[in-house]
Formats: sequence, C-alpha cells, structure tokens
Amino acid sequence: MSDKSILDHISALVDEEQHLRDGAKAPGQNAERIRHIEHQLDQCWDLLRQRRAKREFGEDPSGARVRDEKTVEGYEG
Repeated sequence: MSDKSILDHISALVDEEQHLRDGAKAPGQNAERIRHIEHQLDQCWDLLRQRRAKREFGEDPSGARVRDEKTVEGYEG
C-alpha cells in the first residue's frame, strides 16, 4: 500500500464520517459506524506515520504494518 493509497483511504473515510454525521436524524444515529470509522482513521494515520519514519531512517516503508486498535488507541498525541 502506497502513501497515496493510504491518504486516499483516509479521505474516503473522512467523507463517509462527515456524511453520516450530517445525515443523522437523531442523536446517536450511525454512532457505531462512526466509531468504527474513527478507529480505522487512527490506524491509517498510524500506518502513514510508520511509513514516513521508516523512510526517514533509510528503511523500507513497505515493512510498516497496520497495528491493532488497542495499540493505536493507547497513543497520546
């Protein structure tokens, strides 16, 4: 997966999240899907950061891997 494809996926997820938030008729509607999207976004941003760090230090960015939600959620930024 290239940086561009990760960024494209992030963009699509952000668009979907915004669409779900804008289209909600009641509080909490679409909440489960929105939470899932938020987790996916965290994982995508983490993967992109890993790839950039590997590239910066002369490593192969393709060695970066998607980390599980609990690992990514535990980070403080």
